[in-house]
Formats: sequence, structure tokens, C-alpha cells
Amino acid sequence: MDAPRSETTLRTALPARLDRLPWSPFHWRIVIGLGSVWILDGLEVTIVGAVASRMIEPGSGITLTAADIGTGAALYVAGACLGALFFGQLTDRLGRKKLFMVTLGVYLVATVLTAFAFAPWYFFLCRFFTGVGIGGEYSAINSAIDELIPARNRGQVDLAINGSFWVGSGLGALVSLLLLDASLFAPSIGWRIAFGLGFVIGLGILLVRRHVPESPRWLLLRGRAGDAERIVEQIEEDVRAETGVELPPPSYEIVIRLRQNIRYRDLVAIAFRRYPNRAVLGLALFIGQAFLYNAVVFDLGTLLSGVFGVSSSAVPAYMAVFAACNFLGLLLLGRLFDTVGRIPMIAGTYLGSAVLVAGLGVLLRDGRLTTTWFMVLLLASFFLASAGASSAYLTVSEVFPLEIRGLAIALFYAVGTAVGGIAGPLLFGNFIHSGDLRLIALGFFIGAGAMAVGGLTELALGVRAEGRSLENIATPLTAEEADADPQQQGAIQAAREPARTSEEEHRAARERNMRILRRAAERATDERHGLRAVRPGPGFAFYSPGQIGTAGTTSRWAAASDEAMDREIAVIEGAVERLGPTRRGALAGYAGGRFWGPGRFRRALRHAVDEGRVQRLSRDSYGPPRGRGTTRRAGADR
Repeated sequence: MDAPRSETTLRTALPARLDRLPWSPFHWRIVIGLGSVWILDGLEVTIVGAVASRMIEPGSGITLTAADIGTGAALYVAGACLGALFFGQLTDRLGRKKLFMVTLGVYLVATVLTAFAFAPWYFFLCRFFTGVGIGGEYSAINSAIDELIPARNRGQVDLAINGSFWVGSGLGALVSLLLLDASLFAPSIGWRIAFGLGFVIGLGILLVRRHVPESPRWLLLRGRAGDAERIVEQIEEDVRAETGVELPPPSYEIVIRLRQNIRYRDLVAIAFRRYPNRAVLGLALFIGQAFLYNAVVFDLGTLLSGVFGVSSSAVPAYMAVFAACNFLGLLLLGRLFDTVGRIPMIAGTYLGSAVLVAGLGVLLRDGRLTTTWFMVLLLASFFLASAGASSAYLTVSEVFPLEIRGLAIALFYAVGTAVGGIAGPLLFGNFIHSGDLRLIALGFFIGAGAMAVGGLTELALGVRAEGRSLENIATPLTAEEADADPQQQGAIQAAREPARTSEEEHRAARERNMRILRRAAERATDERHGLRAVRPGPGFAFYSPGQIGTAGTTSRWAAASDEAMDREIAVIEGAVERLGPTRRGALAGYAGGRFWGPGRFRRALRHAVDEGRVQRLSRDSYGPPRGRGTTRRAGADR
């Protein structure tokens, strides 16, 4: 239980103890138990779009129209918005674990009840509470993941988890293709099993989550240092048993300022009074992508079957292609947001998709579109829109201060999605139900207009955030308080103090920082010049259209990752000197690379070769360099 405390700060090494843990099965349980929520979101959104055409057919076991499908989608989005706002506050008050168990429970109950839908009102109710569960998941899950994963691995883990939205989307489409096969399942059964699939996956996730602990960082902020200490000790004991690795001492201490909850009204005041242009920008980007995405994704099945005569059993195949195209858009364009720049890429993707969607509307209105050309134009539009939608989350995560970043994403998601994400499915559903091509085309024109407004707003108010520290983009509120009140500067400075070190350790730290700075400068040069600037890749921040609550990879995490990478390169260099010519697998085993985290040994080895500290002898063999030095061999082992 929380005990009253008179002090307002607490010095602790617990965050450093968590960050220095080797990668272990414990961390995989965190990723699987918490990160798989995006698979559920993608699954839910796509299943509804895939099975909608079957649910409006005679003999489906429920009497629904295309307009009802749009209404159900709007209620799902409304539930997600309210769930994000309501559970977002409770997550901060009651803790991460309580809420990520409760919200998943809400989702499980609502989605399994959807499988037994017998009337429109019942279907609407179930869809609303399914959305409440999914929306509530985001705040609790994002907070817990960021607070339990070591700093050196956090950015990569966030990127992988966020991209899993489209894994769930593709899975939902492929499974629906099987379940809607009339030769295997009756028309009134297949779509019900599709909704039940979400329950089965969610139940497995729930079993894994039982073993995920409360966030020690949240406990510290609440002044519950004893509870946090016990949890960290248990985590350390488990990691030692699972890896057999002796843990090094923590490298730093921090001073934590105990805090109260930030209310949404305070957040709104901060966002719109201090950063009015950024607030308008965030809303414009969120509303544009939310309208277009929710309108099309939820109603694509009924659009294909009602307008183009595609059979309901074939709709999931189109949905699978749609999901794959969206994922490719993120993968191929994502890196350009870091190299070409935020403003040209965000404006370009929003305005480019607006032009394509408007053209699609014109051809549809005139009756000149076949199914094939409709899909070609739609896929081209969403190839651009997928990256644009992700950039809305990226923008809000970057342009507001540290203290309100998570709540800002939740708030802007909820408001923007409430305006665009609820209106989109409602309008599209009713337009499709009317059967009037002019009205359906009008829906596409409205979507194009919403995206165009977002693109033009980015041109006028966009922030050049690429390559800049988050603290430089938006000064933390505590730093502003310290500037305004000199008496607070001592406390703020104390919170930034590292642990005391000897002169030798100071010298080693300076040398390490010089290596990191040189490596970062070389990496930035590579990323922004030549063909590397336009090569495929997700970039440094990769968001799914349904995601809220993740604040992105902060400069503090990036610094921790760079420091860990420097140590890992040194370990590889020392291992090669001791072993001589060695195959990659044996070198990884000797260096303990499997405990560094997914992909880290490979990247550290590549940097060691690039810097001349290790020599590549053959495709899979490495040895000491012929001569000492740190001459960078551009292009080696790439």
C-alpha cells in the first residue's frame, strides 16, 4: 500500500539495475505478453472488414446492412477513444499491471460475446466494449513495455512491436479467407468463429501476462520504494537463473521526483497555451488519417461486394493484399522521414494520398472503374497513407515535453480519432448502403480533403524534428520550472547527477563519448547522403495506425544504446584477440552475444569491422586486424 511521504525526491539505482540486465527469457515474456496487443488490434480491424460482406447476406444468422457495419465500426472507434482516455488515467493512478489485466479482460469478454451476435443492437454493444478494451490496452501496455525493457534494446523492441499491427491484419485476412469458405463452414458459422479467434489469442496472452510484474519505475514515482526493490530483486534472480550471467553493478543513480497525476484539463492547457501551433498540427494529422483509414478499412468488404460484386468468400484475399501494401508503405518509406526530413515526407504522403483518393473518387463517380483498377488506385493511395498515418503518432510523440508526452498521444489520438474515425465509417457505411456511386465518391472526396488539410497544415506548421534531441524539440517542463525558479535548479541538477567515479573512470568515459560521437556522426552522414538516404527501412520511429501511447525512442534511450554498443564492440575486439581467427557463431558464444538482445551482436560485429577493430577473413570468419587503428572501412560487411 502507498504510505504517506514527506519527502518529494528519492535517490535510487533501480532503473540502472533494470537497464543493465542481459537479454533473457524474461524480456521475451514481456514482449510476447504485452507487445502482442497490436496483433489483436490488427486482427480485430481486419476481421470486421473481411467478414462484413458475409454478415449482410441472407442466411448469416444476423440481420445487418452496410450502414449497420459502418455504425458498428464507428462505435468500436468511439469505444477505443473512451477506453484510452479512461484507462489512461487509471494506469497512472492504479498501476500498469492491474490495468493491462483488466483491459485485456474487457476485450476478451466483448469479442467472444460478438461471436454470439443475433441482432444489430447486440452487435453494436459488443463492438463498443471491444473498442474500450483495445483502447485501454494502449496506455497501460506502452508504459509497461517502455519501463521494463532495457534502454539499449527499447528502441528496436518498440519498432518491432509497432509493426506487428500489420501481422495481425494479414493474419485476420488469411484466417477469414478460410472461415468464409462456404464449403467448410455454414454462412452463419464462419464469421462467428472469426471473432472467436481473437478470444483464443487473447486468452493465451492473458496467461503469459500473469507472470509480468508491476513496473518498478511506476512504484518509485508513487514512493513505494520497498515494493519496487522486491520486484527488481526477483527479476534479477530470475535473469541470473535463466542466463547464468553474473550481473554487473549499476552504473548510475538518479533522483526521482515523486509526482501526482497530470489531469487532462492541465494537459489541454499546456498543449494549447504553450504550443498552439503544434496542437493544431497534431489534430489535423490525426483527423485526416483517422477519417480515411477507419472509413475504408472497416467498410472495404461491403464496398467490394456491394459495388464491385466480389463474393464475400473472396473479400479476405483482397484484405490480405491491402494489409501487405500498407506494411510495405511503412517499410519502404519509413526511413525517408529520418533522412529526407519530416516536413517534406509528412506533407508529401498526406497530399499524395489525397490526390490519388480524389482521382479514385472521380473515376468511381463516372462508373469507369473495374475491380482491378479500383484496387490498384486504392493500394497506391494507402501505400502513401500508411506512412502518413504513422507520422501523426510520430509528430505528437516528438513535439510535446517529456512530462506530458504519453498523455498527449492518448489525448490527440482520442480527439482526432473521435472526429475523423467515428465520422468516416458512419458516412461510408450509409453511402455504400444507398448504392449511389455519387454518394460513395463523395465519401472518398471527403477523405481526400481531410488528408489534404493535414498535408497543408504540415507545410505551414510542421516541425523539423529529424536528427534532433527530443529535449531540444520540446524543453521538459521541469527544466522550464528550474529556469523560472533558481531555487529548483539544485534539485533538477541532482536528478541528472551520475554516480561518483574515479579520475580513471572519468577519462574512460570521455574516450567512450568521443568514440560514440564519431560513430554517430559517421552514421548520420551515411544515412543522409547518396543512395543510403532512400534505401528501404522503417526508420527510427515506426508506428501502426491503431497505436497510441508510445513516446518514441528518446535521446536518453539512444545514448544508453550507444554506450552499450561501445562496450559490446570492445568485448568482440577482446574476444578476437584471445581466440584468433574464429567463426561467427563461436565468437558470439564466447562474447555472450545472445544476452545482448535481438540483433545487437550482428550490429556490434559490423561496427567492429567498419572501424578496423576486427577483420573479416571470409563470409563467416573473423580475426584480429593486421594493424592497429580505427580507420573506418566504408561498406565493409554491409
